[in-house]
Amino acid sequence: MEHSESGAVPTHVPLQDEPPGMRRRDLLGYAASAPLVSAAAAATVGLGGIAAPSSAKAAILPMTPPDTTDLIDIGDAVTLTALPTMPLVKVTNIANGRVRLELPRLESGQGIATAAAMMLADKLRLPLSAIEVGSADASPELIFNQLTGGSSSVRSLHAGMPLLGGLGGLLSGSANAVVGQRTTRLDALDIVTGRKKFSMDQAVPEAKPTMVCRPPTINGKFVRINNLNTVTAMPGVLGIAPIPATNGIVPTPPGVAVMAETFGQAWAAVNALDVTWTAGPVAGESNASIQQKLKGALLPFLLPPLGALTVEGEFEFAAVSHCPMETECAIADVRADRAEIWSGLQSPIVTQQAIAIELGLPLDKVKVHAVPSGGSFGRRLFWDATLQAVQASKALGRPCKLMYHRTDDMRHGRVRPPMFHRARATMLLGQVIAFEQRIAGVRLDTRHGFGEMLGAAAIALPNGFPQTVGNFGIEQVMFKTMVTSPYNFGVTTKLLTPVPIDMNTCSYRSVHIQPSRLVEEILVDDMARALRKDPVAFRLEYLRLPRARAVLKAAAAAAQWGKAMPAGFAQGVGVHQESKSFTACIVELDGRVPTDVKVIRATIVIDVGTPINPSGIEAQMQGGLCESISIVLTAGLHIQNGLPLEGSYSQYHFARMKNYPKDVKVIIMPASTGEAIGGLGEVGLSASSGAIANAYARATGRKPRSFPLNFPVDFTPIPPGKLPTPVVVPVPA
Repeated sequence: MEHSESGAVPTHVPLQDEPPGMRRRDLLGYAASAPLVSAAAAATVGLGGIAAPSSAKAAILPMTPPDTTDLIDIGDAVTLTALPTMPLVKVTNIANGRVRLELPRLESGQGIATAAAMMLADKLRLPLSAIEVGSADASPELIFNQLTGGSSSVRSLHAGMPLLGGLGGLLSGSANAVVGQRTTRLDALDIVTGRKKFSMDQAVPEAKPTMVCRPPTINGKFVRINNLNTVTAMPGVLGIAPIPATNGIVPTPPGVAVMAETFGQAWAAVNALDVTWTAGPVAGESNASIQQKLKGALLPFLLPPLGALTVEGEFEFAAVSHCPMETECAIADVRADRAEIWSGLQSPIVTQQAIAIELGLPLDKVKVHAVPSGGSFGRRLFWDATLQAVQASKALGRPCKLMYHRTDDMRHGRVRPPMFHRARATMLLGQVIAFEQRIAGVRLDTRHGFGEMLGAAAIALPNGFPQTVGNFGIEQVMFKTMVTSPYNFGVTTKLLTPVPIDMNTCSYRSVHIQPSRLVEEILVDDMARALRKDPVAFRLEYLRLPRARAVLKAAAAAAQWGKAMPAGFAQGVGVHQESKSFTACIVELDGRVPTDVKVIRATIVIDVGTPINPSGIEAQMQGGLCESISIVLTAGLHIQNGLPLEGSYSQYHFARMKNYPKDVKVIIMPASTGEAIGGLGEVGLSASSGAIANAYARATGRKPRSFPLNFPVDFTPIPPGKLPTPVVVPVPA
């Protein structure tokens, strides 16, 4: 359903504190001060002094300069660097007429193992049941081909499928193609029946449960244990050891490891420890003070051209926790002459190399098993928990099964950095001539490099500084090759300013993309409102590429865009392109209680070029919607006195099933002839985030400017440096 500019002007709830250029008096003020606008007004100002829809098409200005991602994006880079070693990826014949692929990427719930099996089945003309997918151990010969990130896994495996090692000597058959068919995940039954083995499920003899006592502020430093003998004598305690400080590529997170016969005993001992710490580098900082520093890092905009109409806004984003179902964890068995590791790792090669250096062992004496994980979202690019498990095993002389408590995971794990955005759109004579966006964020830690030691070491120098020249450069490259605008808004600038605040940060799916595109989608609605145009029609006018317009038209038709809604309800729209994929989302939102809004319906259209597994695509888009509902509306971290207050799922308000709409429709566009296969993992967040924020604005009349939108401290925080008291459920007699 396409809306014409000449259609009726949609009604909307007036927004509180609308920015300049969105009210009649603002436009008249421009006209009074600028003869140019007076002349333009005769042609473009309609009833009531507001630019009215016109049947004439605006002379759209192309994006200048062109978007970097039009030339190369992060997925292209990963694919190109992976291709040379694709022949080294192990594919072998195994018993009973089956073929096994050692997947060189981390399966963390995104379904890449199933997609890879489908592509390999078609390549060999075998039934899917003949394909087995394992997880490859750290294999240094793969160099850049064992890094999981950037929504690039299926793209790179698809491109490299003809090159996989040993295909000529493998079984082959004449089975029908499975790519493009709805397929249940290979591990679905094992997951729901509890048979799937994650890190803590690995059968490692004598690996003992270990937990860590953490400082009361982020990265506080260990001084001494004041009651070592008392805690050592507690039931089940096998050993206590401060985790030694290191100066490796990634410093060991501070803590005191407690090994015990059970996790319950380790938990009790951690809470009983009396440890003296020095304050961490962000002690005393809060969300407000961090945002003030970020805001102060941005330069103001220059004055717009004489007579121009502008819409602009400032936007705050709290730190966000990855909070996957599986917390940070690892098993380490360190001996004098060798070491063996089990953990969910997105960069196993550099992990193996870093641990070998840490232990002073030859690389071939360190075996690293990359175990499928229960969620990751970018956090497992680092090996923090693995390094701690190695240190604990070495210090205590036993195999170590180390697990973060959920409180540790949220407070001392890695987070998406807090960010502050300032954005402005400039319009002249009824058309958009410029879009400017400036972003300040706590620097993103990129010291994992490209998954191998040489690059990681270069990025980390000089050691010990939260921001290095290499780290700055890699974050800028990530920003330029991932953040994409789908619109022709004339002169377009997006500038990232990393601020060197020493927090534990990491990529969280769409780390820069989701907030940047959310801001842009909000301002797109503001622009449409300023020009009295329908938000969908306005987008169709300015979208750069036919595939973007196609997904928006399909979404608008399926969602019945523009239909009448009761008071307090509204539709919202967002469009996004990323990693060679295009998506549009329209949501319906109940905003009658602005502090407790609910998404009640969502329509999502996705074009990935060539769909591999429609069921997997649908699941990913549903997951992206759930995440958008969470981080737009309710989920964030309150940093106070240098530590997040949140320490559990009951305090960190990620969406529950009751918050997810019952009516969700995912429409997958048919294969696009001649189009490259697109990425998916991070693609599902931005359009749905924009749609939710815009629906919130239309339903409540409130401008979405600080995220998450509803963010109270409605809980009693767990004391700093402690774990919550375990809940004991009595067993009936």
